[in-house]
Amino acid sequence: MIATEILLQDSLTAEDIVCLLKTEGQEQKQLFEKAAHVKEIHVQNKVYFRGLIEFSNRCRKNCLYCGIRRGNVQTLRYDLSDNEILDAARVAFENRFGSIVLQSGEQAGDRFAKRIENLLGKIGRFSGNRLRVTLSCGEQTYDTYRRWFEAGADRYLLRIESSNPELYQKLHPDDDLHRFVTRMNCLADLRKTGYQVGTGVMIGLPFQTVEDLADDLLFMKQMDIDMVGMGPYLEHQHTPLFEYRDRLLTKEKRLQLSLKMIAVLRLMMRDINIAATTALQAIDAAGREKALMAGANVIMPNITPGCYRDDYALYENKPCTDENHEDSLRYLESHIAQTGHHIAWDEWGDSVHFQKRNRATGFSTI
Repeated sequence: MIATEILLQDSLTAEDIVCLLKTEGQEQKQLFEKAAHVKEIHVQNKVYFRGLIEFSNRCRKNCLYCGIRRGNVQTLRYDLSDNEILDAARVAFENRFGSIVLQSGEQAGDRFAKRIENLLGKIGRFSGNRLRVTLSCGEQTYDTYRRWFEAGADRYLLRIESSNPELYQKLHPDDDLHRFVTRMNCLADLRKTGYQVGTGVMIGLPFQTVEDLADDLLFMKQMDIDMVGMGPYLEHQHTPLFEYRDRLLTKEKRLQLSLKMIAVLRLMMRDINIAATTALQAIDAAGREKALMAGANVIMPNITPGCYRDDYALYENKPCTDENHEDSLRYLESHIAQTGHHIAWDEWGDSVHFQKRNRATGFSTI
């Protein structure tokens, strides 16, 4: 079946998805146009800002692809102070962002849990609970997730990285700290707790096939996920996976494949939130804008204090580490307007998918 016929269907099989992910030229253009149309109908042409605060690059994990992995002794480690985190959160609030993301390398223990708990309380107090908070702090216990939820966190992003257990294991050390089943259990705990749950994958990994990516999209649909952050895999020279860089697609092909993943997911899950990730911008200065045109509806401007941004290097050549937030916002406002979208100032931008599910089940997060 050709892609134009597949785009007329209400549901997609794995074979259909593979076909769409292989489109080029006019068929790829049609895919993006269909995804943009679906997005406009179901979530409108709004762009929700999530102010990204990368508050620590200390990590107990040793993932084979990640620049801040525990074993990378080349990384200069840092922790923002509570005041620095709160100051950054105030920048988001004063600039009318509806929400922020607190992201860090994975840490564990009661001290870390209490710190996040206290920060959430302070953010809620100074903003009058008008600033939504997404956490992205890795695998934690159910009790920790519950404590953070009750303290004011609304969303949690925990990327699966690959839904193929065999490929997942190739990306991680073979030990009890890096188990696929643990990641799956954590995603289930997050849903049970009441979060808007987000996940995502890396696109263009060594050993990864287009069939793997199709299965990733089906996995997200089966998990009934609320929000997704996925983007191209970008190598880092101080990681074990860098050894396989000769197996990679070109960066441009990884970018195009990522855009097609966003578009196909928008067709499959019409009312979820999909981020235009910074990794897209690392390949193409207009990568995030292209993602909006392909179906994304969330952008995460980096509001981490500038002196720390270079050290939160999950991959190399991270963009805009030297920009101040005023320049970044002016750039984004101008370029988002050119795509026919508008920024949803002062809006939380909760997942429509999440809201519908809660109404259907009678579940309340209040």
